[in-house]
Amino acid sequence: MAQILAPSTQWQLRTKLTPMSSSPITPKMWSSILLKQNKKGAVKSSSKYRVLSVRSEGGTINRMEDLLNLDVTPYTDKIIAEYIWIGGSGIDLRSKSRTISKPVEHPSELPKWNYDGSSTGQAPGEDSEVILYPQAIFKDPFRGGNNILVICDAYTPAGVPIPTNKRHRAAEIFSNKKVVDEIPWYGIEQEYTLLQTNVKWPLGWPVGAYPGPQGPYYCGVGADKSFGRDISDAHYKACLYAGINISGTNGEVMPGQWEYQVGPSVGIEAGDHIWISRYILERITEQAGVVLSLDPKPIEGDWNGAGCHTNYSTKSMREEGGFEVIKKAILNLSLRHKEHISAYGEGNERRLTGKHETASINTFSWGVANRGCSIRVGRDTEKQGKGYLEDRRPASNMDPYVVTSLLAETTLLWEPTLEAEALAAQKLSLKV
Repeated sequence: MAQILAPSTQWQLRTKLTPMSSSPITPKMWSSILLKQNKKGAVKSSSKYRVLSVRSEGGTINRMEDLLNLDVTPYTDKIIAEYIWIGGSGIDLRSKSRTISKPVEHPSELPKWNYDGSSTGQAPGEDSEVILYPQAIFKDPFRGGNNILVICDAYTPAGVPIPTNKRHRAAEIFSNKKVVDEIPWYGIEQEYTLLQTNVKWPLGWPVGAYPGPQGPYYCGVGADKSFGRDISDAHYKACLYAGINISGTNGEVMPGQWEYQVGPSVGIEAGDHIWISRYILERITEQAGVVLSLDPKPIEGDWNGAGCHTNYSTKSMREEGGFEVIKKAILNLSLRHKEHISAYGEGNERRLTGKHETASINTFSWGVANRGCSIRVGRDTEKQGKGYLEDRRPASNMDPYVVTSLLAETTLLWEPTLEAEALAAQKLSLKV
């Protein structure tokens, strides 16, 4: 797992092999990791060996680490706030740092800031200023201390949300009294794929070739089954440190693919927690020299895609008689299937094929304990007559602000016509 344990790529050195010193390596030194590049099928390199990391007393990397780990708290009240926002593609994350005069406890204590929107695909060059509004804060697991990560959304100087600001609309829906009274809970299962840097091929896969078929990798243990566990574990702990409501993690069906779960989260908090967890994961993979992919079908063929299953319940669903409320919600979801699919992630048609634990993108379906349906209801929910539903349609690259608010809107605010409701109920065999 050399790719995982190596420091960030800017610290990786390519050098010729030099004679080793006769002095023994002290416990404080890092071992030099040498990879021969002349093996059959290996990527060609200009040098015979690649030194991934070298650390010695007083060495450059050692001094850099000392500075990165430096605790400035005893010397200043100032903190570093990392302002984070979503870029022009709607899925890329951007961030920059700002010094704040003292520790803060609420985003309202932070100043607004601006950035060059022409460089992120969010504004024209002749009028490029975009304003960041701080919305949520988390502890910074990279800098530690009182330093923070700040989730922001973006507005024009006139205060109008820019087109890629999906949080603003989500906040409006979640502030509606009907939605507030129902206390919507979300549990989001974020799947992702780790790729080798130079070849963009899944971690642990032979370059230009395929591993054995799926089966032993899901929740697997062992060097021939689990690829990237250090990244998953580092991310898990970093999320807990940051204050993210991460509830678990596991290796997925396709080798090199992982999942973590966030929730239960209420309302807009679900989107904030998923976005900040993605940012932390991007930073960890950056340091590990591994590429993070949220593509819903990173490898074509007989391999599982990557989704972002969204578990959802309301107060009425969780109370006695809640199963009938769930059925009514499923009916509404069936009538707005196309609207949801169009908002559930780019490239999702490559994943929702009806195979590999998915439903067809063109057909809405639901079932109890059926992972091949659009909406799955758990056995416990059916047995107890109350609980939650799982929307299995969202892709791994979905915008959680869009998906969570759309679920609330469709099930709590939108009302179908009586005729459409009756036809859908008959088609889905629902008695509501």
